[in-house]
Amino acid sequence: MNDLSRRIVPPPSFGPEEPSRPRHARAGPFGVLDIGTTKIACLIGRIESDGSLRVLGFGWQRGSGVRGGAITDLDRAERAIRACVGQAEDMADTRLRGVTVNLSCGAPESRLFNVQWPVGGRAVEESDIRRVVSEGRARAEYDGRDTIHALPLAFSVDDTTGIADPRGLHCTTLTARLHVIDAARNALRTLETCIGRCDLDISEVVSSPMAAGLSTLVEDERELGTTLIDMGGGTTGMAVFAEGQLVHTALLPIGGIHVTSDLARMLSTPTEHAERLKTLYGSVQSCRDDERELLPVPMVGEEDHHIAKVPRSAVVNIIRPRLEETFEMIRERLDQSGFARAAGTRFVLTGGASQLAGVRELAATILDRPVRLGRPSGLRGLPESASGPAFAAAAGLLAWAAGEGRGLYDIDLDSEPTGGWVRRVVRFLRDRV
Repeated sequence: MNDLSRRIVPPPSFGPEEPSRPRHARAGPFGVLDIGTTKIACLIGRIESDGSLRVLGFGWQRGSGVRGGAITDLDRAERAIRACVGQAEDMADTRLRGVTVNLSCGAPESRLFNVQWPVGGRAVEESDIRRVVSEGRARAEYDGRDTIHALPLAFSVDDTTGIADPRGLHCTTLTARLHVIDAARNALRTLETCIGRCDLDISEVVSSPMAAGLSTLVEDERELGTTLIDMGGGTTGMAVFAEGQLVHTALLPIGGIHVTSDLARMLSTPTEHAERLKTLYGSVQSCRDDERELLPVPMVGEEDHHIAKVPRSAVVNIIRPRLEETFEMIRERLDQSGFARAAGTRFVLTGGASQLAGVRELAATILDRPVRLGRPSGLRGLPESASGPAFAAAAGLLAWAAGEGRGLYDIDLDSEPTGGWVRRVVRFLRDRV
C-alpha cells in the first residue's frame, strides 16, 4: 500500500468568487468504482472537447463479499467487481486499466493540523507548498494507518490569514491548515489486493462522503455551511462543508442493511423478504390505514405456503427506531466534532437508505434543521437508473476523477521534495521488516 499511501489528493475548493477551472487533461476514458455493502457501481466517463464530462458506461451489481464498506471475502468481492466493471466496459466499448475507488473501509478518521514552514522573506514557491503538505502528512502519520487525503484548507503568510493560494507572496513563515483523512493500513491493502485481482490499478482513493457531496451540493451550500449525510447500505457517512471546503468527515457503522436485519429478526422472515418489505412498504411515518393493511410475510424455516399476515404498522414500528438512532448518532457526532456551528443550518440526505418514505421529515425533526434530498446532477449521459441518491458517491467519484472540486489544481502535490526517497526507503523497510 506504499505507493497508494503516498498519494495526496488536493482539496475540494468551491469558493463562490472562483471562476470555473479547467478540468485535468485525461487521456481517453476513465473509470470509478463505488464499493459498498449492498451494491457495487462502476461509471466510465470522458471529457469532451468542450470540457464537459460525459458518462459512457455504467454497471452495477448487488454487493457481495463486503461488510461495513470493507472487503471480507476476496473471491465474492472479486466476482461482483469484475461483473460490474464488465457491464460498464461493454457499454462504453472500452477497457479500464485503473479506477478511482471510494474510501469507506479502515475506520477513516478526520483531523486538522496547523503546519508551519520557514520561507525566509522570499516569495512562496510551489516547492514550499509541497513541503508544508508533506510535513503535515508526516506529522499526522502513526502506526497502522495511512494518510489518504491531506487537504490544505487555507494558508497564512506571516500574520495574513485566509489565503487560498500563497504563491508569489513574500513572507517569513508559511502556515497551512490541513485536513487529514486516514484509514487502517491493512484494510487499504486488502482493498488494493481485491482491485488487483480484477486486473485493475487504483488511481486514487477518495472519501465516500466527500464524493457524494461533490455530486449533490450546490456552491452556496458548500460556502454557507452544510452537512451531507450519505446513508449507505452498511455505513452512514457524514461530511461537513464550510467556506467552500470539506472540514470534517465521519463514518458511522450503521446503514440500510441494519434496517433489513431488524425486520428479518423481529418478523422471523428471511433476509431477502425483509429487504423486499423495506423496499416496497418501508416508511417511518404512520397513517391511520397501517393497522388495517396486512402484508404477507413468509416465516423462516416454514414451508413456502406458510405465510403470516403482519400489519404495515409493525413494519413502520421496526424501521423508525433504527433510523431515529442513526440521526441521533449523527447529531451526537457532529456536536463532538466541534463543527456544529460551522456546519450551518442545513442538512442534505443522499444514499440508498435516504429514499425510505418519511426519512427526510424524521431527520428534520431530530436534527432540528432544514433537510433536503440530494441527487447527483451535472453529468451528461448519466443513465436514469443511476440518477438517484443511491448513486451520489459514484457520480461524485467520476466528477472528481475528471478534475472537479480540486484546489491548487495546477500543482503536483504528489511529488517528493529533496530527500523524499529517504522517507520512501524507510517506509519500505518498516512495512516489510
